[in-house]
Amino acid sequence: MKITDILKGKDAVLSFEVFPPKTSDKFESVWSAVEEIAALRPDFMSVTYGAGGGTSAYTVKISQGIKALGVNSVAHLSCISSSREDVNKKLVLLKEAGVENILALRGDIPAGFTGNLEYKYASELVGEVKRFGGFCIGGACYPEGHPESSTIFSDIENLKRKVDAGCDYLTTQMFFDNDIFYSFLSKVYSAGINVPVIPGIMPITRANQIARTFGLLGSPIPAKFRRIVDRFGDKPEAMRQAGVAYATEQMIDLYANGIRAVHVYSMNKAEVARAIKANLAGII
Repeated sequence: MKITDILKGKDAVLSFEVFPPKTSDKFESVWSAVEEIAALRPDFMSVTYGAGGGTSAYTVKISQGIKALGVNSVAHLSCISSSREDVNKKLVLLKEAGVENILALRGDIPAGFTGNLEYKYASELVGEVKRFGGFCIGGACYPEGHPESSTIFSDIENLKRKVDAGCDYLTTQMFFDNDIFYSFLSKVYSAGINVPVIPGIMPITRANQIARTFGLLGSPIPAKFRRIVDRFGDKPEAMRQAGVAYATEQMIDLYANGIRAVHVYSMNKAEVARAIKANLAGII
């Protein structure tokens, strides 16, 4: 089923994200986590592409396997270091695998890459997938602004180009203050972007995730979350519970404010996905 149809059919949609293994010897452990998360019957699961597309073959395989488990899947596809021929080969593989949904991303330039870039922007990839036909196309957006954009408004202008190129829905980068998302949503609608925007939530369950996560966002840690880390950061089980509770609280607030779908960056952590699903048992 296409994501746009899922969004039309339910008042409270829940999805999880998984990532493929970097090497073949890790595939079985990753697939075991995928099966556990799929057993929770989320509305869909997305599968990341891997830096530079190095794990893209597993993206197709896992996306197809998720569908075989009876769960809708979304395959990530990035383009920054790919040729148009490479992208079209991937699209053929995804079509043959029965995958109906693609999250079209620019991606990061792999270390040491010296070739010519046939794609510079995600909007170019979105247009390519749209011309290929048959897929529901998602795009990424950034409530706190893309790190390479000078202002949030220039970022939203670029987002509008991406949507105009063919995005059917958007999924946000993680955020830890819902007011940031609500403010972003208002700006998006004011810019004439009218596709569904799915907020992305990342449960922080280990103190060592903090530096990398907020470094990627380029934003300070919210005071409320900082207090959780200060109190429970050196107690692994307490930090896990507190991190899941914080993410759950964000999600309940989003649903209560009329947001119909939330995507969880569960990162192959079946126990985290399971805890969140249990916390939302009366809502989902």
